[in-house]
Amino acid sequence: MSELHAQTVPFVRDSMLPQELPPASQRGAVKWVRENLFSGPMNTILTVLSLLVVFLILQSSLPWWLNSVWNANSLAECRAAVQAMAGEGATGACWAVIRERWHQFMFGFYPRGLYWRPVLAFALLFVALAPVLFGDNARKRMILLACVAVALVLALIGVGTDLAHVSFAIVAMAAILAVSHLAPARLIWATLLFPAVGFFLLWGGSVWGPIGVLMGFGVLVAVYRLLLPMLGVVMGTALGFLAACVWWLMIQTHVTTVLHNLMPWGLEAIDSDQFGGFLLAFTIGVTAIAASLPLGILLALGRRSDMFLIKTLSVGFIEFIRGVPLITMLFTASLLLQYFLPPQTNFDLILRVIILVTLFASAYIAEVVRGGLAALPRGQYEAADALGLDYWKAQRHIIMPQALKISIPGIVSSFIGLFKDTTLVAFVGLLDPLKGVTAIVRADINWKGIYWEPYIFVGTIFFLICFGMSRYSMYLEKKLKTDHR
Repeated sequence: MSELHAQTVPFVRDSMLPQELPPASQRGAVKWVRENLFSGPMNTILTVLSLLVVFLILQSSLPWWLNSVWNANSLAECRAAVQAMAGEGATGACWAVIRERWHQFMFGFYPRGLYWRPVLAFALLFVALAPVLFGDNARKRMILLACVAVALVLALIGVGTDLAHVSFAIVAMAAILAVSHLAPARLIWATLLFPAVGFFLLWGGSVWGPIGVLMGFGVLVAVYRLLLPMLGVVMGTALGFLAACVWWLMIQTHVTTVLHNLMPWGLEAIDSDQFGGFLLAFTIGVTAIAASLPLGILLALGRRSDMFLIKTLSVGFIEFIRGVPLITMLFTASLLLQYFLPPQTNFDLILRVIILVTLFASAYIAEVVRGGLAALPRGQYEAADALGLDYWKAQRHIIMPQALKISIPGIVSSFIGLFKDTTLVAFVGLLDPLKGVTAIVRADINWKGIYWEPYIFVGTIFFLICFGMSRYSMYLEKKLKTDHR
């Protein structure tokens, strides 16, 4: 038997080995490629085929992109410039049409000297959204408002706005930034007043029209607060809304006419026929999105109500709207809605379209919210009852915040679909950016025959807007995900 073990001294390391990098196959891009693109035979075959397809697409389209022309007055000049640059038979993108007609894609036939009004309204939209999107994050709210202020001034200068209106915009944004820093809670007034301010900037006319509408909401709140102790939330709200409708339909016109005769303040009126492009898409999309969410929540609560009449009306409305195509609703807005209004009522076509699109979207939002309500365990409702909360307080403080958090992906998906569906208004004679404005541009003899460039330009802007909504949805989901913290 060997005696080596008896004379061997045990080895104990007295220093650590230096750290070394993992093998090249287990780190970095090589690891990612091996695990995601070549992890097996089928995955390898699909990767090779996909790379081949990408190569063929780039091979056929890359010269078209590289031979782009930005300075030309017609499609014929674009083609001549491409052939002079890349040789006989070469093709290239003619982005000169976008450079030449960008104002129509953005503003339709809105008067050029008044571009400052939609630009200012668009900037105020982000001001109104700031307390909603980043109400509890002062840093992000201030960054957003500062970026909006800088972009507003640059945009106003870019569209040729006179010095007086640029100075007014600078003073207004400085005041908004000061309010956001010193009294952020008061910034919510910008959100509440924006619909009237935005309408006044876009359509113009007498300033007393939007003020009269706001006075109607004041009537609603006054009647609601007066009747709340006696009749409760539902009856108080219903009677307040009825009183506001009486004001809007029977009293407002007489009062605002007298006020306008005494103080004729206002802006140059703009007809809806002059709206078009992304100005029209934002006007319809943003208004419908903002109005459909609260209406959809009420419809979802009505569908789950124990009151037979409320539940029946909610179910009937939701199922009817979801069973009818949006284009049918748009034709209804264009042709039939006027017949349901009081005589001698001149209701703007864009406003009619907004109402029908809002009703259409609210039915889908109602089903999304109802899914969130159904996902909550019964214990949440019992906890609200144990705290002694009535129905509306329980919905406000316990039930609805959790249901809306669950429903965020579905709600944002509905919003994205709604914004893209604004292009359907072309079928009722409105100049949407995708079909209406593009058809007008292509009808010009100078640009007749151009095809891809306008659609790529409009599609890119739609993608950026929808992608932004999607990213904010992911941010909101992450922010509200508190179940595992």
